[in-house]
Amino acid sequence: MALQSLPQLPCSHRMIPTRLLVSITWTLTLASSWLHAQDKQPDFKVPDDIAFRAENIISEGTRMAAEVFSPKNPASEKLSTIIMSHGWGGTAAALRPDAIIFARAGYLVIAFDYRGWGNSDSRVIAVGKPEMKDGKLIAEVKPIREVVDPIDQTTDILNAIHWAASDKQCDPERIGIWGSSFSGGHVVYVAARDPRVKAFVSQVGSMDGRWSIGNPQLRSYTFSQGAARTRGTIGYPKPGEKFGTMTGAPVIEKLIGYAPIEDIGRCAKCAKLFLIAENEELFDNKDHAILAHERATGVKKLVTVKGIKHYGIYNEARDQAQREAVAWFDEHLK
Repeated sequence: MALQSLPQLPCSHRMIPTRLLVSITWTLTLASSWLHAQDKQPDFKVPDDIAFRAENIISEGTRMAAEVFSPKNPASEKLSTIIMSHGWGGTAAALRPDAIIFARAGYLVIAFDYRGWGNSDSRVIAVGKPEMKDGKLIAEVKPIREVVDPIDQTTDILNAIHWAASDKQCDPERIGIWGSSFSGGHVVYVAARDPRVKAFVSQVGSMDGRWSIGNPQLRSYTFSQGAARTRGTIGYPKPGEKFGTMTGAPVIEKLIGYAPIEDIGRCAKCAKLFLIAENEELFDNKDHAILAHERATGVKKLVTVKGIKHYGIYNEARDQAQREAVAWFDEHLK
């Protein structure tokens, strides 16, 4: 999300490399993870009227852990579907209360952890040059975990849509996406690129990553980070490194090209709901959801949740936000 004040700029660190066999071993590990997901029992209480299953989604070759919710006694074999994505530093576990509400309203609901977060596997990058030995590719690699990369994350959402559309319970003609905070911008970015998205809900959404070059100090820092990473003199941030008060430092040069506010004009055929906090403190709503709503064409709605700050949407206003979202999806997906 864009910040009103500049947080302490993080340092980049090299992660300790791990020697891995990148061939049959990797395939067997992936297969084992896949089977584990099918049998995994939830570590939380699933309501009696809700069906739950753990699944795997492969995004750019990496396994993402998904949690799938649906009514235990669905009204039909094919259900309208909602794909949920969490915000900066979050995981799918935090979305369970909302996922259960949506499932109870009759939807197939899919929440997942981005690559490198929560229960998902890490994206890995090679250290040095891979070598062929005895017909096997041997590489020294290191995992990338708990960093914030909006381009990777939106790619994960797009891949989650591919997965969902092929699920036996999903009606591929009635797919909606839901995002909050940082992913409140992601849903705009994704809807602009995938015509299967018929409706989205963006709550307390940040719509423009170009704050990363918003003043001379940030501009210099962001460009220097990008230059250093391309020259191999720095690596990715440490896993879960703090960025201001938030968990997960960004790959900050990736924010230069992330501006969902510029994509909103490509969402004309998608029904768009923007929920904003009246007393938003992390960014100016006028430059984000309000501006997106003004620029949007087609079906759209802006709802201001009175009396709350940004994180109030997850606390005192959560019930209201859920009701607004269910009503919107009912109107445009059912």
